[in-house]
Amino acid sequence: MLTVSVKWQKKVFEGIEIDVTLPPYVFKAQLYDLTGVPPERQKIMVKGGLLKDDADWSAIGVKDGQKLMMMGTADEIVKAPEKAIVFAEDLPEEEQATNLGYSAGLVNLGNTCYMNSTVQCLKSVPELKSALSNYSLAGRSNDVDQTSHMLTVATRELFGDLDRSVNAVSPTQFWMTLRKKFPQFSQLQNGMHMQQDAEECWTQLLYTLSQSLKAPASSEDSDAVKALFGVNLRSRVHCQESGEESSETESVYSLKCHISHEVNHLHEGLKHGLKGELEKTSPALGRTAVYLKESLIDSLPRYLTVQFVRFFWKRETNQKAKILRKVDYPLELDIFDLCSEDLRKKLEAPRQKLRDEEGKKLGLQPKSSSKDSDVKMTDAAEAPSNEGGESSTAAQQEGASSSSEKGTHMTGIYDLVTVLTHKGRSADSGHYVAWVKQESGKWIQYDDSHPSIQREEDITKLSGGGDWHMAYIIMYKARFVSM
Repeated sequence: MLTVSVKWQKKVFEGIEIDVTLPPYVFKAQLYDLTGVPPERQKIMVKGGLLKDDADWSAIGVKDGQKLMMMGTADEIVKAPEKAIVFAEDLPEEEQATNLGYSAGLVNLGNTCYMNSTVQCLKSVPELKSALSNYSLAGRSNDVDQTSHMLTVATRELFGDLDRSVNAVSPTQFWMTLRKKFPQFSQLQNGMHMQQDAEECWTQLLYTLSQSLKAPASSEDSDAVKALFGVNLRSRVHCQESGEESSETESVYSLKCHISHEVNHLHEGLKHGLKGELEKTSPALGRTAVYLKESLIDSLPRYLTVQFVRFFWKRETNQKAKILRKVDYPLELDIFDLCSEDLRKKLEAPRQKLRDEEGKKLGLQPKSSSKDSDVKMTDAAEAPSNEGGESSTAAQQEGASSSSEKGTHMTGIYDLVTVLTHKGRSADSGHYVAWVKQESGKWIQYDDSHPSIQREEDITKLSGGGDWHMAYIIMYKARFVSM
């Protein structure tokens, strides 16, 4: 039996006994009685990080008389209602949808789960919904064709229907418009519409919206979709045979996680995805040669999308086959080491500020407060920003990125907000489902017309290794700091 003290807010609780033969969850229950902070909200700092419910006390190394620190908010005292109780079923449907805390599901119109899951994931981006709500025929650019315009309007209307409804919404108009714009989604097999690839649907829809939501002036700063999802890559192309070397730049809407027997984690797959070989004509050799292409991220989006490259063409069966290998991915992703040197320099000050802020929450002193650090922070804070989630064009070329709120900056750290999974052995069959984090922090599984609440710890278990749902497309949201 150990005796410790616990500091919580401005209070210190002395003489709390720990029975080391029982799991830490029992200790948390004791603290709940003292503080009113539920165990699931308690964050107790111990050696190695936060105290887990099922940790081994002997491995943690808590000593008799030690002072522990706890963070967490207590349950509010329940007050008597000031107004008469109104039952949810008596409210208008739109208010019912708001009270529910998450939007409605989508009816499966016949192998349309690939489309439904894509819509639910993209709908979770409030900035995209805002850009769509401002879209109108009057603002339509001359280079946007009629079907692209119609699909953009259908997307806007479907997003709105989902937010206003409690019951599942039928996406008939959107589906018809999508097939009109992209006829490949109209393929039939035995008289029924075929299952399609969710990644293709995601890419085509995002490309259409990127064209439609550009301002008529069509400048870099007017591209809302690129500002939200676009990743600028700087590549070094090298031919070992001739020694020729060149550099290239390109903009993509997602990074690829390549899967091989060496890849066990998302970060490893991303590194593989940023390297590759290509064949092209070598002026020095006068013939085709193999070039090695190595890329680094040169500017960051507000939302980082990653596709797990799980499908490949199998010649023996003449169809797409699936790689079932388990590849873990985190709730928090740090891509600092995948960035170019220029971008890393831009991220250093915001990252230090983020570390200092997190340290303050734990009662720690900032590691550095030197003049050099202050200068870096000031320079970063004065970098111009725009409404699109990235810096101005000039700053983009230097690798800077900032949010739409002036004075806030990216850190290179992202938090998981959506997972689109596939269950089955082939891209042309199986089932797609969306798992979306709400603003409240709760996770909702959108299985077509059936949304359901999920536990956060179950989200990272969708990493593959069997026939269960496994991550195919995941999306992270950038973490910012104020400077």
